[in-house]
Amino acid sequence: MGNTTDRDASKRALHARRAASFGAKATDYAEHRPDYPLAAVRWALEAVPTVPAPVVLDLGAGTGKLTEGLLAAGATVIAVEPDDGMRIELMRRLPGVRAYEGTAEEIPLADGSVAAIVAGQAFHWFDQERAFPEFARVLQKGGTFAALWNTDDTRVDWVAELGRVARTDASVPPLELVSRKLPEHPLFEDFEAAEFPHAQRRTAESLTATIGTHSHTLVVSPQQRAEVLRRITEYLRGRPETAEGEFDLPLVTLVLRTTLRRR
Repeated sequence: MGNTTDRDASKRALHARRAASFGAKATDYAEHRPDYPLAAVRWALEAVPTVPAPVVLDLGAGTGKLTEGLLAAGATVIAVEPDDGMRIELMRRLPGVRAYEGTAEEIPLADGSVAAIVAGQAFHWFDQERAFPEFARVLQKGGTFAALWNTDDTRVDWVAELGRVARTDASVPPLELVSRKLPEHPLFEDFEAAEFPHAQRRTAESLTATIGTHSHTLVVSPQQRAEVLRRITEYLRGRPETAEGEFDLPLVTLVLRTTLRRR
């Protein structure tokens, strides 16, 4: 029993460290993380009226990667991000977007103030038990909640092997962070899921830099971080698909969406 409790506490501590690891690398995050395909953003917002332009909350907005996609889809965006470094970078890159400090568990917006809430690469960091009632409070009647993730397309052999090469002591199985089991909450309708093909143009060096913005490489020791990034670069330079110049990193964008139950 004691060992199980210790393991659970250790996993929670690692989860918290990974969740808080991005701010120091906010500029790198903004430069190297991929955007989101417009088709995925539009599917996420499919149930949201388009006239007038809907007000959409980008929750856990980071440096604004998903914010840009929401703007391209015609939304008026409010960003909420707890990390000062990430939020400052978002405001620098997107000065026309209102950005507030806050969390999924304590959203600094009025009741019924947004037509939709979206979260890009962030939902797995939320305390869902506390977050869902906050979503319901802030959403308008019948409002949408959607979560999006860009994930490596591991059906491609060299991408699957890259995932093994890039592992650190802080890595967890991919599906432990992005569970394929759909979430549930009594305040919301049943979730739907869809996947969209995507890609990011990279070089061996820039893909190594991208992986250097992943939380599992940010929380390990400087020595282990340097070693894993060296290993990744060597692997990419040794593969015919990635050895020279630019190439496309195959991605899959996973989207989950639901709507607030009408009460």
